Amino acid sequence: MNNRILLHTCCAPCSTYVVDKLRKDGYEDLTYFWYNINIHPYAEYKARRDCLKMYAEMINIPLIIEDNYGIREFTQNVASNIDGRCLFCYESRLDYTARYAKENGYDSFSTTLLVSPYQKHELIINVANRMAEKYGVNFIYQDFREGFRIGQQMARDAGLYMQKYCGCVYSEFEAEHEREERKKQKDLAREQKIKKS
Repeated sequence: MNNRILLHTCCAPCSTYVVDKLRKDGYEDLTYFWYNINIHPYAEYKARRDCLKMYAEMINIPLIIEDNYGIREFTQNVASNIDGRCLFCYESRLDYTARYAKENGYDSFSTTLLVSPYQKHELIINVANRMAEKYGVNFIYQDFREGFRIGQQMARDAGLYMQKYCGCVYSEFEAEHEREERKKQKDLAREQKIKKS
């Protein structure tokens, strides 16, 4: 299948199943594209970027890095609407990806964001379709979510760095808060079980 695809990649673990599935579907001409102004703090940004560099070499995929740690741009654009930040996050990254694809001779673009059951799937599709129309480049859509757990295991087997939150400082707080709440509920259930026995 002669179709050059620029694959916006949020991290190596999310790309494992996506790349495997696209290759099985006949898409061989894939290029990783790193542009993620939403990942903070800087140590996390570097860890994910460097892990993707390593994995790209492991599975023989070209990697283009647009190295922009965009904490200022990101926070300035979402500070007044933190709960609505995902729209800016998707728009900024997919706009840049679609424009780069068009300007550099790619037939299509897609994104590894489509594998995560924790992302706003329909919003990603909507944004990607708008960017495809804006720049006149194809958006390759597949619902990769069925392979999320498979991809996570592939990532563990490959020894990849596994992050614990989506990317931005706000999601880091939310993820940690949810983990604390789950632990409290488990501890409470355990205490109640002990009292009953």
